[in-house]
Order: sequence, then structure tokens, then C-alpha cells
Amino acid sequence: MNIVVCIKQVPGSSKVDIDEATGVLRRDGAEAKMNPYDLYALETAVRIREQVGGRVVAVTMGPGQAEEMMKEAYMMGVDDAYIFSDRKFAGADVLATAYTISQGILAIGDFDLIVCGKQTTDGDTAQVGPAIAEYLKIPHTAWVGGIPQVTEDKIVVEQDLVNITQTAEMKLPCLITVEKDIYTPRLPSYKLKMATKERPVHILTFDDFKDKNEKNYGLNGSATNVERIFPPAVSDDHVYFEGDSTEKIQALYGMLADKKYVNV
Repeated sequence: MNIVVCIKQVPGSSKVDIDEATGVLRRDGAEAKMNPYDLYALETAVRIREQVGGRVVAVTMGPGQAEEMMKEAYMMGVDDAYIFSDRKFAGADVLATAYTISQGILAIGDFDLIVCGKQTTDGDTAQVGPAIAEYLKIPHTAWVGGIPQVTEDKIVVEQDLVNITQTAEMKLPCLITVEKDIYTPRLPSYKLKMATKERPVHILTFDDFKDKNEKNYGLNGSATNVERIFPPAVSDDHVYFEGDSTEKIQALYGMLADKKYVNV
């Protein structure tokens, strides 16, 4: 079985640089990590391969620095890795991102199953996975919390729908997005690190895609525009109160009352 797992680099801290002109994050050179939800998708893909055989290919869209994340994916058991990277892809919203990834998957070749994390911690839309499936014209199921059966031609999944669990069966090829409780992600393996240290991470650009219409990618292909985005104000001001505990409580209460946070 050919399994594709979609992963993404997200900011590694709350200190992010924002391009105020375009309203997008500046990812080049920024501290980054693998999206936590994608760890569960990666674990799911590897476990399915261990059960039915085949290969797992990790894909991502982003700058060249994503290679470090893909090396980490090798250490967690994936067989191959691709980065879709081009300036024409920059500034993409949910639709343009999903379209770019769908075109990248088609450029790689045959696939049977695509596994995505539920959402990303930077966008939180939970829409990219289903949108990829729509562009590829394949069935999809979201909020998957369990996989009771998988064979060479179908997969049975359990959807967590708040108050109920729904069982769905889909023929392959298809796409699923998984919840964080589906499996416990494995740690990167030092043995796999040494075994895969020379394994390349492939870079696909706009020129490798079949669709050469630039209006379908990046800012040009985005249906939505961010009017304004800005980092939260950071203040390190401190207020110290002197005296015993009673005096400190009275001083704190007086300050809160002055600011009308409490009723006097």
C-alpha cells in the first residue's frame, strides 16, 4: 500500500515575525517544529504499513528549512520525503495550500491512502485535509479516532463526533484526518537516524507540477485575504507590593479597584 502522510512545520514559539504587507508569517529562518497533530498522522501511517505492508511517503509544503523536519520523519519510520517549495506557493490560504499539496501528491505518483493530522497549531482551520481530498476527487473522513480494519482495498474507521462514535467504510484511494488520541506517537529512533542519514529529501517546485497556471497557487490562488495580522503586545512590567500578607492583599485590592476590575 502506498501511504502519503501530510506534515507541516509550525512556529516553535510564540515569537513570530509577520509580514504586515501580506499578512503572512515569515517562516524562513524562524524557530520551527513539526505540527503536534501531525505526529499522530505519521504514527498512524507507519502502523498501517506495519500491518498491511507497503511504503510511507511524507510530504510538506514550505521553505527549504523543512528538510530538518523531514529528516526527523525518517527517524520515525517514513520511507521517503518530499518538500513542495517555491516562491510561487508563498502566502497561500487554505484552498491554495490544499491545491498545491494535491498537485504535489499527483506529481509523486500513485497513492492508496492519505493521512493528515486533525489541524495545525498555527492555522487551526482543520480544512486542508478534506480540501486536498476534494481536489483529488477521492472520499475522505475527518475526526478519525480509531481504525478497526484496513485491507489492500478498503479501510474502516471510527469517527469521534462529540456525543457519538460513527463507523465508516471507504474504498481506497481515500483520505483521513486523525485525532490526537488515535495512537501514541513513537520517539525518533537513533538506529533509523544512522540508517537514513544519507537518504535525500526531494524538493519539488512549480516546474515539477502538471498545472502551470500560477493563478492557482500562493496569494494568487487564495480565495481569502487577511486584512490585518499582528503579534500580541508583550509587556514585562511588574508591580511589587511591600509589607506583610495583609498589607499586600489590601494594596492589590486597591489597585484592582482603581482599574475597576472589582467592585468597591
